Amino acid sequence: MKNFLVILITVLLFYSCSQQSKISKNFNCKPTSYQNLEEVKDVKNLFSIEIPETWKTNLYYDTVQSSIYTADTTKQLTESLLLDVTYIHKNINFDTSFKLKQEQENLSKRLIKVKSEETSFLEKPSYYTISKGEKGAFNYQVCLLFIKLNEQSFILAKAEVYGDSLVNTRLCNAFALIEKIKIIQ
Repeated sequence: MKNFLVILITVLLFYSCSQQSKISKNFNCKPTSYQNLEEVKDVKNLFSIEIPETWKTNLYYDTVQSSIYTADTTKQLTESLLLDVTYIHKNINFDTSFKLKQEQENLSKRLIKVKSEETSFLEKPSYYTISKGEKGAFNYQVCLLFIKLNEQSFILAKAEVYGDSLVNTRLCNAFALIEKIKIIQ
């Protein structure tokens, strides 16, 4: 019986670790488990994401995009994370022009790129960039994750953290939630 439990626990640990994205693994994220998650669908019913039910969530849409914006407002800004997931009806290619545009946007916002990489996320071609700088009176880091769904659409998942406390942990928490995105269409 003891051997069976050891094997079962090992298999479960392996399975939970293997469910992490490459990005989570790159940041040495430990598997994160949230309690009391609720599935939130965007207004256009294009995608959903599981988020803690105590978080404040806003929905937005227009003719080109549909967004879910959420944050843990029970914590101070420098202890929380802000997450914005947007489904955009537009083609995206991770070519030199696209990457140069990201660099230019960083420069215009006085942000410095820390890391960027083409990868796979949700089994789709993806590109992420992490940048840091200052926003208001706070040190600030932002992760932009572009997930190409098809030739007409992509998802932009944006995670923002303010302050210097547990930045990597909060980004890992964001990745854990982003990994829960489900494409409906």
